[in-house]
Amino acid sequence: MPASSRQLALQFAAVLLVLSLAWPYYGMKAELLPWDQVALAIGATALVFATLSRQAWWWRLIHACFAPLAWAVAQLDIAPGWFLLAFILMLLVYRGAVSGQVPLYLSNRETAAALADLARERGSRRILDLGAGIGSLQAPLARALPEVRVDGLENAPLTWLLGRLRLSGQANAALRYGDMWRTDLAGHDLVYTFLSPEPMDWLGQKAAAELPADGLLVSNSFPVPWAEADRIIEVGDRRRTRLYCYTPESLRTQLAAAVAAEDASGDNPA
Repeated sequence: MPASSRQLALQFAAVLLVLSLAWPYYGMKAELLPWDQVALAIGATALVFATLSRQAWWWRLIHACFAPLAWAVAQLDIAPGWFLLAFILMLLVYRGAVSGQVPLYLSNRETAAALADLARERGSRRILDLGAGIGSLQAPLARALPEVRVDGLENAPLTWLLGRLRLSGQANAALRYGDMWRTDLAGHDLVYTFLSPEPMDWLGQKAAAELPADGLLVSNSFPVPWAEADRIIEVGDRRRTRLYCYTPESLRTQLAAAVAAEDASGDNPA
């Protein structure tokens, strides 16, 4: 089931559970539903469901707040057109959160500086930022490494457009609109990501299959779940950012070990 469908199903389950209890109770008392209390109950129930299903913290927050905020906004008597406009704007900016549970995270300048040092150390010539957003990493990285090609990939239309405008004067940087799962990593010797825990399993497998022998996958904050990083860089910023670095050889070796362990335990349906 797609990630967006799972979240809708979770919220719907919370609504169904609360209303299936509240409607008969207040119906027998011949009273109208207290929608403010019902909305709070739905939010609390959705939070429990999100926690039990181990959703990311930001999904838990969304589930907890959605029904109460929907009820509160309904009291403001806002024209429906504004909601449509807000939805379109949110989709243009946060499309990745809907399609792949990847919110918009902005890399800071300290991270760009650390990545520039790593690229110089390795002699990297072509860098790719997967989920580049508005070019918050690309712009300073391209300026710090004028001799290196710094490409980016983004699938949210508005952030992609803002990133293109931001990088318009940078000759060695380009931001392309597209799907990272359909993008071959083979042409880049350093691939950087700042995504979320959700796609890291699949991204690790993709990097193992596609990165060149001298390549490196660098993930900001979120490790590949089945692999030990070959190196962890402590950025030293206020976020206490960690950069998890993986070589393709290490990923392939650890992926084979993980698959073998699943086969031995019988967890692998294959």
